[in-house]
Amino acid sequence: MKGNQAMSQKTLLKGMCVGMVMVSIAAFASAAMEKDTSGKLSLWYDQPANAWMTEALPIGNGPLGAMLFGGTDIERIQFNEISLWSGDRMPRKEDIEEYRMGAHQAFGDIFIHLGHAPEKVTDYRRELDIERAVHSVTYKYNGVRYEQTAFANHPANVIVVHLTADKPASYTGRIWLTDMHQGNIKLKDNRFTSVGKLDNDFEYEAQLQVLNQGGELKRAKPENSLRMPMSPLGLNFKKCDSVTFVLSAGTNFKQDFSRKWLGTHPHDAVTKWVDSASKRSVRELLGEHVADYQSLFSRFSLDLGTVSPEMQAKSTKQRLADYTNNNANDPSLEALFCQFGRYLLISCSRPGSLSANLQGVWNNSNQPAWACDYHSNINLEMNYWPAEPANLAECHIPFFDYIDSIRQVSALNTRKHYGDVRGWTIQTMNNSCGITFWKWNPPGSAWYVQHMWEHFAFGRDLDYLRKKTYPILKETCHFWEDRLKRRTDGTLVTPDGWSPEQYKYKPEEGVTYDQEIIYDLFTNTIEAADALGIDKEFRDRIAGMRDDLLKPAIGSWGQLKEWEIERDDPKDKHRHVSHLFALYPGRQISMAQTPKLAEAARVSLNARGDKSTGWSRAWKINFWARLADGDRAHKILRGLMTLVAETKTIYGKSGGGVYSNMFCSHPPYQIDGNLGATAGYCEMLVQSHAGRIQLLPALPSAWTTGSVKGLCARGGFEVDVTWKDGKPTVVVIRSKSGQPCWVTFGEKNWKSETKAGATYRLDHNLHDIDGD
Repeated sequence: MKGNQAMSQKTLLKGMCVGMVMVSIAAFASAAMEKDTSGKLSLWYDQPANAWMTEALPIGNGPLGAMLFGGTDIERIQFNEISLWSGDRMPRKEDIEEYRMGAHQAFGDIFIHLGHAPEKVTDYRRELDIERAVHSVTYKYNGVRYEQTAFANHPANVIVVHLTADKPASYTGRIWLTDMHQGNIKLKDNRFTSVGKLDNDFEYEAQLQVLNQGGELKRAKPENSLRMPMSPLGLNFKKCDSVTFVLSAGTNFKQDFSRKWLGTHPHDAVTKWVDSASKRSVRELLGEHVADYQSLFSRFSLDLGTVSPEMQAKSTKQRLADYTNNNANDPSLEALFCQFGRYLLISCSRPGSLSANLQGVWNNSNQPAWACDYHSNINLEMNYWPAEPANLAECHIPFFDYIDSIRQVSALNTRKHYGDVRGWTIQTMNNSCGITFWKWNPPGSAWYVQHMWEHFAFGRDLDYLRKKTYPILKETCHFWEDRLKRRTDGTLVTPDGWSPEQYKYKPEEGVTYDQEIIYDLFTNTIEAADALGIDKEFRDRIAGMRDDLLKPAIGSWGQLKEWEIERDDPKDKHRHVSHLFALYPGRQISMAQTPKLAEAARVSLNARGDKSTGWSRAWKINFWARLADGDRAHKILRGLMTLVAETKTIYGKSGGGVYSNMFCSHPPYQIDGNLGATAGYCEMLVQSHAGRIQLLPALPSAWTTGSVKGLCARGGFEVDVTWKDGKPTVVVIRSKSGQPCWVTFGEKNWKSETKAGATYRLDHNLHDIDGD
């Protein structure tokens, strides 16, 4: 394809005059790159990434994810598809401990050899604009300004990478595709196709279409001199004005146990996605992507204060370094970190796809840490803590679909282990097909279904509660009706629990973690039955059992006891704080209703300390927010935002922080710390678990002036708060469901019946500005 406009180029740029194509695309790409140069809602860097985990930047659309390095000599784009899993699909006849859980798998890489020697590159900038979910790279080389724009379009289910320059015929290089499972790679009509099959019968396919404006594309021979992993097939591009890459991928995974998790081969679907996107202009694809993404992202905004232009002009890595080493005050960096969590959740969890795993959707290994799994004793749940309060309820749906899909197989696994019981539960580690592994987590299913209840509590969707949530709440209660042990004094205890992850103690009765989650399950089920006006006999029976549960207790040194037996060690710095579930995300312990237990939780937290793994710090932010200690929560947030580089596994108090790409470090990378931290911001600014909307309940002194818009509260409310000197000045309440509303700030109150769709504006005294 040399000199003339082949059909693929005509369709790529349809509706545009051929003579204006190069100028129009270059101008468009330039505008895309230069938007928001202040970097307020973007991560940016002045050099390419070298390391996948700590430096590369993520884009994603739910099922597809990619990590971009921004190389000028050789660009690497590593990509994933969320349903590509190794391991067993179905339960075996062998003992359940013999199951092969497998791991989430890496899919492949795109390599683009550009040959722009880094030492000759100037004005380099690599940026991830999280306001639009667009990755860009700009630089100058030999007098030419080069630009790369990349995004993951959810409606079209493609990843698009677009290369342009400010002078024609500037792109000459080579592209090739690799497959992490040595699948069959073919090249035809400038389209790479990679096809393979795992030993569990999961089939996969990726397609990469290459499109050029000007110049030519030509099949290449292997060039062994290149310094990156090679494919036998390559495609040369020569003297092109622009080059565009359209990628999609899929598997035959079907989220249906009755179908043995197998659907049709992905070829037809992937072909349709790539064909369709390749016929559309980059402008159209980008516009569709930004509109779709911003329909979620733009619901929520956060302003915690400004910084000097000099600080704003620094790269994200330098700002993190100053924040870490110089104790710099950088409220806009803190706001960016909150929004980055929302960006990640939107990018890895969209309806119709699997739920976010331990690394979201981004994974460069076939043997990732902890299998990149669905970890049931905190991590998967933490992924979804911000979904409701941070106004991303749709992103919660994949978790609910996952729960629904594993009910049948989990019931089989549960009966195999526990005998003749109703309902189901899970072990700690789980794969996409409900294959469960390593240490039973008896209240795990109850913790899962708490999320479904919270979806109703925030959104008040009675139809979803009736059809989806309540049946799962009820069957989970059935498991505990069959499993709880009644002592001679009438107390109900779990018979064989453990407190994650305190390995040295054998399963025993009445572990606090178990008791608190079951209390939460019963409470949610009672309130669900009341909301639906159904099942009174069952509801009353569960209410009686809840009253008989062994409750949290205070120990000899004032701590909240982790076990019924007194064995808490004040020197224990364990990363898990499982026995404080009732404080957060539960609601059994609160400062207003159970002040003594709240104080005992405070004692336990002080003993545990603030330093730990990344995700543990995120949990502690939420704990301290519930205890109304904003400065302590902020101190831990600062600790979590410590710039670190370690990638080897560390379980102790050292190592937790963030990498220069803002990924949370356990270490290694886990997405739960990012998402749990975002939930922590929400808890510091608005709480609604105690039957009222509490404004600024844990506002740090570092955030004296600011605003938040679009926070969600239980009862079906959206809340905007502007504050000054730590006190609200303007409050806006939007009622989505018409529930009664009670708003508090300190001793000030506002109570009202509300109308669905109505908006209420309150002043600094919580008086209705528009009311009588």
